[in-house]
Amino acid sequence: MRRVLLTGAAGGVGTRLRKILRGRYENLILSDVRRPDDLVAGEQFVEADLADVAAVARAVDGVDGVIHLGGLPFEYEWEKMLQANIVGTFNMFEEARKAGVKRIVFASTNQVVGFYPRDRRFGIDVPVRPSSRYGVTKAFGESLAALYADKHGMRCFCIRIGRVFDEPEDIRRLALWVKPEDLAQLMCIGLDHPDIHYDIVYGVSHNERGWYDNSRAYELGYKPEGRGEDHVLAAMERQKAAYSDPVSDKFMGAKLCSIEYTGDIERSGK
Repeated sequence: MRRVLLTGAAGGVGTRLRKILRGRYENLILSDVRRPDDLVAGEQFVEADLADVAAVARAVDGVDGVIHLGGLPFEYEWEKMLQANIVGTFNMFEEARKAGVKRIVFASTNQVVGFYPRDRRFGIDVPVRPSSRYGVTKAFGESLAALYADKHGMRCFCIRIGRVFDEPEDIRRLALWVKPEDLAQLMCIGLDHPDIHYDIVYGVSHNERGWYDNSRAYELGYKPEGRGEDHVLAAMERQKAAYSDPVSDKFMGAKLCSIEYTGDIERSGK
């Protein structure tokens, strides 16, 4: 990989990853609807709204691999999510295929399995149970990645990202936390590992309280630096101010499960 496109480059996660990925690839092409403030040598910016096919085609032109972070990162009204996360993700895969891009790393989310109760532990072999419309759009992206891997030979790597931050902010995040450097490591695995065809891994650090079996990531050489247990005391202190309600407290997807919730809490997630 010499030329790598990073979409969503001006967002919070994209901004963190740019600083870590600088120098890892010869050229880092950055894409977003707004220009990042601090471009450096080796970075190139291409403005692109993901719903604009022509703009996406310009962004993928000449690149070897894509890290697709772009899209809406939370729950919004459906029309906005449709354009950014469904139409935009399709445009990215299709224009990448046309341009001969070899690999795509797709930023999925733990919210695709957000309606499982927190007393479960599993890997990638369970049915998706999205927490929200946002989770549904990311499940769509995972399915699209499988299609383009099998039908078109593109190597696709989906990362179900937890919470990207310097340290876990509360007790729930002790299960979901991913240190930014660990997430960057997973993305490099997706771009560089010779055995990738279509894979899903969880974007979490070494979290002893974690809910997910991340065996596939470790098989591919993942060696996380972050350890959730190193931050237990601080997380427990912050828990006093954490959001809480019965639905959020039961399910892995937390607040995204409780938004607009009108279901049966005894039956949901079973």
